[in-house]
Amino acid sequence: MPTTPRKDEQERGLAHQRALMVERHVAARGVKDERVLQAMRDVPRHRFIPQAVAEKAYGAGALPIGAKQTISQPYIVARMIELLELRGTEKVLEIGTGTGYQAVVLSKLCAKVFTIERVNELALKATEIVRELKLHNVSVKVFDGTYGWSDQAPFDRIIVAA
Repeated sequence: MPTTPRKDEQERGLAHQRALMVERHVAARGVKDERVLQAMRDVPRHRFIPQAVAEKAYGAGALPIGAKQTISQPYIVARMIELLELRGTEKVLEIGTGTGYQAVVLSKLCAKVFTIERVNELALKATEIVRELKLHNVSVKVFDGTYGWSDQAPFDRIIVAA
């Protein structure tokens, strides 16, 4: 489907906002891994939050995503992922999917992401976004993350965002 000039302009504006978010709220606070910074520049954070707070998508803070849950602030997402020291070949388990933002950022940095969310409506939203973004290395499961994901174990890294 061809894009319209207005749609292209909107996408460029959002990409600029993402770049500023990474520069001001992530890199400026000490995250140095260029792969993490680039993944965050690439992932459309506004897709993972309700329309009512979309204008705040590229700010410094956590935002509500429904079901009394939040999407973590960009710096926290970046720092947690940076600490994983991913090389690109890893199989990662994420506990606490939310709407999938961190899982999608992870998908740019490792081989496979298995992510668990206990709130069905959030897991469904995450699954929908993963499908729309045409990602094939992210699997979402509705489950209690305290039990892990035994039939996919072992994992090279585990990240807990719950």
